[in-house]
Amino acid sequence: MATKKVDPHETRAAVLAVADWLRDESLPAPPRAQVAAAVRTTARTLAQDAPGATVEVRVPPFVAVQCLEGVRHTRGTPPNVFECAPREWLLLATGLLDLADAVDEHRVSVSGHRAADIAAFLPIVRVT
Repeated sequence: MATKKVDPHETRAAVLAVADWLRDESLPAPPRAQVAAAVRTTARTLAQDAPGATVEVRVPPFVAVQCLEGVRHTRGTPPNVFECAPREWLLLATGLLDLADAVDEHRVSVSGHRAADIAAFLPIVRVT
């Protein structure tokens, strides 16, 4: 099944809509639909930029994507899983949080020897 390409302008616009909240956690959270759009477009951009099915990236409740070339996973629990909350994902996707720091601080969950390899594709959209 062919998937629709992610428009980089759409991704950037979705991220910019929540950027103030990412920079300042004390601000009220943006509407759920805005957070969802930013999470989905950035995760799908990762899957597009790093095609494959070796690592499953989960950002509940909004999206799960498979990425990175290598051994393909098709059934049961994937051996390489990256999972985090939407805000943490967006911080990583924008370069406002380093993946190694996020792992050390237990802000993300990585399992399997390839899960942290997504770091090579971060950030997806830089915000300043």
